[in-house]
Amino acid sequence: MNNHQNLKKTNFRWVIVALLFFATTVNYFDRFLMGILAPLLETEIGWTEMEYGYIVSSFQFAYAIGTLLVGYVIDRLGTRWGFALAVSLWSIASMLHAAARSWIGFALARVGLGLSEAGNFPAAIKTIAEWFPKKERAFATGLFNGGSNVGAILAPILIPLIIASFGSWKWVFILSGLLGIFWLIFWLILYNTPRQSRFTNQAEIDFIEDGEPEVDNIKVSWVKLLKHRQTWAVAFGKLFADPVWWFYLFWGAKFLHSKFGIDLKELALPLVSIYVIADFGGIAGGAISSWLIKKGKSVNYSRKITMLGSALLVLPVMTVPYYSSMTISVGLIALAAAAHCSWSANIFTVITDLFPKQVVATATGFATTVSTLGGILMALLVGYILNEEGTEGYKIAFAVISCGYLIGIVVIHLLVPKMKPLTKI
Repeated sequence: MNNHQNLKKTNFRWVIVALLFFATTVNYFDRFLMGILAPLLETEIGWTEMEYGYIVSSFQFAYAIGTLLVGYVIDRLGTRWGFALAVSLWSIASMLHAAARSWIGFALARVGLGLSEAGNFPAAIKTIAEWFPKKERAFATGLFNGGSNVGAILAPILIPLIIASFGSWKWVFILSGLLGIFWLIFWLILYNTPRQSRFTNQAEIDFIEDGEPEVDNIKVSWVKLLKHRQTWAVAFGKLFADPVWWFYLFWGAKFLHSKFGIDLKELALPLVSIYVIADFGGIAGGAISSWLIKKGKSVNYSRKITMLGSALLVLPVMTVPYYSSMTISVGLIALAAAAHCSWSANIFTVITDLFPKQVVATATGFATTVSTLGGILMALLVGYILNEEGTEGYKIAFAVISCGYLIGIVVIHLLVPKMKPLTKI
């Protein structure tokens, strides 16, 4: 029984979502820079499609290792200091790109960025689990995950302005690193767990903790998680979807450049359109499953039906390479990107549904490692296909990425048909 029903609760948890949103915006602005600058750097530095594939996969390989380790570190250090450490390191790594002089230099800088940026989602999802009850988590996740699209929106707008103002692409990386340092100041001032925060009252704490099951034998170890179906359900759910997002991130601008001949300044409008629509998709996907739960539907039904709808909306993207209209191509990519963000909001929330708060970062890290390894293979495969087939290779790539989500929801349902949460690790 809530003993503070007459006390009006604070709503500081939405300030926490804002902090996560801005961190994710900076995170994606940093990682999206390479995809936008690729045509310019390819001319200035000089690399082949295969070498660009190596640059992309080096980031992803480091990201895969990073997520495996950083989730464990965040669960041990706690969200406040674990997230702060990750942002500090990725800000430094971003600025180091300015010193690169060859594709190998960029690959090394991407390794540093991948290792440190891996901390964003394990820390953010753990924060959501700490600060939100289950009925609000998908919506809150959709909101903060919208930062990934805002970062992608800002990149094509700001990059030409920064280059025009400072005269060099190097300043793009330097300023992006400074953004992370700026965010870090606010994080350290404002963030703590709900019970330790000076900005919450007991009514909000009771609301956050409502209905949380007691969990026994909590020990942070991703190795112990491997024996549970829940771990593999979220890992495979991300494996069949995340490489698709990597494809949009690293080859979206290159596809539009090669297919329609648009340059760096002209990329802003189509890319902004794609990621604005994607942003709404993520918020809508989180809102739909949260609304279904509030209407009395089970968590199992609410998450899965929303993810199935998302999977179906991705299918038309396979036709993109066959259109000569850039408007239609951009529209279909935007629809698929929105569906991905809806899926992402829900698969991240499924982690908080299935795992106790104490191991959420570890579980998120492991699942992201699995999906990122898939992204590495995707990057190498796409680089090889485009190197051999030219723009015709995009037909194969878009056909493959359109099917991943349907496979993912089938695998999730087979592994966790009732989505029972773990009570012992």
